[in-house]
Amino acid sequence: MDIATLVGIISAFGLVLSAILMGGGITLFINIPSMLIVIGGTLGTTMINYPLKDVLGAISVVKNVFFTKGMAIDEIITKFVDFGAKARREGILALEADVNDIDDEFLKKGLQLSVDGLEPQAIHGIMDTEIDALRERHQLGAEIFTTMGTFAPALGMIGTLIGLVQMLQSMDDPNSIGPAMAVALLTTFYGSLMANLVCMPVAGKLRTRSKEETLSKEMVIEGIISLTKGENPRILEQKMLAFMPPKLRQAASK
Repeated sequence: MDIATLVGIISAFGLVLSAILMGGGITLFINIPSMLIVIGGTLGTTMINYPLKDVLGAISVVKNVFFTKGMAIDEIITKFVDFGAKARREGILALEADVNDIDDEFLKKGLQLSVDGLEPQAIHGIMDTEIDALRERHQLGAEIFTTMGTFAPALGMIGTLIGLVQMLQSMDDPNSIGPAMAVALLTTFYGSLMANLVCMPVAGKLRTRSKEETLSKEMVIEGIISLTKGENPRILEQKMLAFMPPKLRQAASK
């Protein structure tokens, strides 16, 4: 679980909810027609803009906002230093026994390609293609949530216009002005809430997760190429440490 995401959700929604409760009851801010306009309208316009499978796929990757996946950078370095030392002692074919013990599919595939004797350029091309495909999938997910964050306030404004029209048409009936005005104001509120507390932050975190995962995979490629070339484990380690910020390199190399 990503602590920053959890704390951010609790603080953002908690402070908004606290402000609502301090100013009156929460029931004042619950309006079903407004929710239908904003939530339903945003999802509908998003599905017009993207194929259904892409929208459903983007919703399914929300778990990446809360949970990180893949190996940590220092763990990758440790593994490759061990692999490099073993390959120097026993040869690259000795690593075949370690392939089945690896949980990370990307690392497992790269190590298997190296053991199979492919040239470094071929391995680099295959694994680079996989990273490009991964980056495109992540970019699509973030793009869809950014689009939803753009549509939500616009649907809120549409709901506001609907509420104002209803209010102006019933000015002779004071009892109907209140509900129409509630629709007018609450749709704008819901649209802003959905865009700025949900969609845009999710899109931003997905972009961050994509960069982190891409970096770790680029480190794996560098390690695999070094193993294939039979480089000294110390040189391999220094190449992989170059991916890390300077202040973290000393701790990772211990």
